[in-house]
Amino acid sequence: MKSIRGATALAAAWAIGCAMIGSARAGETHTVTVGVLNDMSGVYADFQGIGSVISAQLAAEDFEAANPGWHVRVLSGDHQNKPDAGAAIARRWLDEDGVDAIADVPNSAVALAISTIVREKNRALLASGAGTAALTGAQCSPNTVQWTYDTWELGHSMGRAVVASGGKRWFFVTADYTFGTALQKSTTEAVQAAGGTVLGSTRHPLGASDFSSYLLQAQASGADVLGLADAGGDTDNAMKQASEFGLTKTMRIAGIIANIGNIHGVGLANAQGMLVATPFYWDMNNGTRAFAQRYGARHPRHQMPNDMQAGVYAVTLHYLKAVKQVGGASDGRAVVDAMKRMPADDPLFGRTVIRVDGRALHPIYLMQTKAPAESHGEWDLLKEVAVVPAEQAFRKLADGHCPFVTQ
Repeated sequence: MKSIRGATALAAAWAIGCAMIGSARAGETHTVTVGVLNDMSGVYADFQGIGSVISAQLAAEDFEAANPGWHVRVLSGDHQNKPDAGAAIARRWLDEDGVDAIADVPNSAVALAISTIVREKNRALLASGAGTAALTGAQCSPNTVQWTYDTWELGHSMGRAVVASGGKRWFFVTADYTFGTALQKSTTEAVQAAGGTVLGSTRHPLGASDFSSYLLQAQASGADVLGLADAGGDTDNAMKQASEFGLTKTMRIAGIIANIGNIHGVGLANAQGMLVATPFYWDMNNGTRAFAQRYGARHPRHQMPNDMQAGVYAVTLHYLKAVKQVGGASDGRAVVDAMKRMPADDPLFGRTVIRVDGRALHPIYLMQTKAPAESHGEWDLLKEVAVVPAEQAFRKLADGHCPFVTQ
């Protein structure tokens, strides 16, 4: 994977060309506008960024092809991982630009701010890159659907799996913001419940380049598992430097939110054997491969989609189907209610049910990175280890304490 340096220019060029996909055409009776809001120029640019815009575009095209008379516009925006910047874009989109739904929104602090605005304006939040479990917990909203993953699911799935395979003594290197803290907390709960221990942790700022001091603390702790409670380029840098420092010889690296983008970026030699919890992998079946081929052909660097980018496609397509059923997108809560009543079934995630708190329920796959000798191509990176059923993978409804849910 190329460095994110230069991504700003690429993102700007893409925004000019694809900020609005299509234009209003004569004779159309319904127009729906979806805004993809994420990091287009920073630490997450390669992990959502342009790829999520492509996924929303493909969902729009597939919906339009199946539903003559409907037109879908897709806008894109860069929140720069700043809640105030994200909020400003969201308010402009909803107040001035006719946006009906905001999609993706990685960075938990930004996502929570957007969720509040979307509820106030009665539109819809289609969260795919957003990981905080608070979106379907204490800060849930009847206008929000959280599709792909969350910190509770990732932490508990990964913590249980690694302890069960012998990794019982943990040290965390954690991103110092809401997402990282929640991810460490969830994983710690699972590790301790499974009989493991946490020997310590350290925090780093978002977008850190030098992980040496954090990794030396981990190495000195005596832990046999290094838990990386961060994401995007931070995970890349931590993985590369952990290998350079020789930590991979004495510790197992648990990339709690690592995906194929990270693995491709650091190389299988540095990542082999690492466990990954994901609801989607591009090479799982004919349906995922067909989508990946379309996606890769359109991506500027011909990458394969990760789970969060695939989630933008799936949740956007399901949202559009619900809009059609309701008859329009003006009442966001009504559309989200329709999404919950209609089981989703698409080639990427299969049959998916959206719970009353907005949590999408689908299986999670425990996968392991391949050794270099096992790989038969540039993106042949993972092999399936186990399947975690949806009812086991995600937090129970009652445990989330969503305020608007009547138990």
